Amino acid sequence: MTRFAYVGTYTSTEKDQPHRKEGIYVFHVNPADGKLTLSSTAESGINPSFLTIHPSRKYLYSVNEMIEGEVSSFAIDEVHGTLTRMNSQPTHGAHPCYISAAPTGKWVMTSNYSSGSVAVYPVLEDGQLGAPSDFVEHSGKLGPNTNRQERAHAHSIDFDPSGQFVLAADLGLDKLFVYRLDETTGKLAAHGAGIPTEPGAGPRHFTFHPNVRFLYVANELNCTVTAYEWDARTGTADSVHTLSTLPAGFDQFNLVADIHFDGSGRYLLVSNRGHNSLAIFEVEPDSGSMVALGHTPSGGNWPRNFGVEPSGANLYAANETSGDLAAFRFDRESGAVTAGEVYKVPAPVCVKFLDL
Repeated sequence: MTRFAYVGTYTSTEKDQPHRKEGIYVFHVNPADGKLTLSSTAESGINPSFLTIHPSRKYLYSVNEMIEGEVSSFAIDEVHGTLTRMNSQPTHGAHPCYISAAPTGKWVMTSNYSSGSVAVYPVLEDGQLGAPSDFVEHSGKLGPNTNRQERAHAHSIDFDPSGQFVLAADLGLDKLFVYRLDETTGKLAAHGAGIPTEPGAGPRHFTFHPNVRFLYVANELNCTVTAYEWDARTGTADSVHTLSTLPAGFDQFNLVADIHFDGSGRYLLVSNRGHNSLAIFEVEPDSGSMVALGHTPSGGNWPRNFGVEPSGANLYAANETSGDLAAFRFDRESGAVTAGEVYKVPAPVCVKFLDL
């Protein structure tokens, strides 16, 4: 078994600068010590910022984060893990920033941040993406932050662990929309009123506890993480607990980005851009409540997202503006995080793992 890490990047960080052809970086991962070795790069189109891997492990999909957004499909070499771009489809929206695959492998979904919409694509027999089967524009009551919540901003979309419901976090509307996906037609149907957040919270990314009882939402704008009790039968959730992702007394600019569990469900981590840290929480599995354990520096500037390697012993922060991927060892007994090597990767955004 060889473990690979796929890193999505911005291919240009300046409006008038040319784009790199190489947008996705592929690393060998040594789970024993967390060390990375660059294996290959892939020509990926513009700004393949966010990635997802098909359940078959044969294909990888990326957004192409542009004003006229696209999603792209890649074939994965079953031995070397290299990527070959196959096709792309328009997202019919601006700046797609998240992509996920249905557990059945039949559909891929994306969210368009700037235009506040989500889209669904069929996965064809050869792994390429077909034309969108559905497209939904979000609407509703705007949040109070007039600078960032001037319209709907769909920021992430994914399934709940049961595969019955699709959740889409909208930063502009302070809400997680809940849908059902028709596995025959690829159409999204609204399910209930959705899950509201605190006004001005700006929900960005979310994750579920491994016990499936609790949903955790990273709120970008008010720099908090909120736990919800999730009812997998009805597709509804009730707020349980909210904590700040920042240390007491920190009053400088910050935006929350990504959220992941360590794998066991004991520890939850959230990235802070501005404070440039990973906030660490211990989770009580019966109540869903959290205890703040502290922070560790992200090893660079602006940790947009991060990835927890499947063993749970290693994690990697994608520090966008400093252009590096910072490795950490994670102690699953104490929750302590120890900084390791730093790998230069231009404008990294997203880290996904695959075993071949």
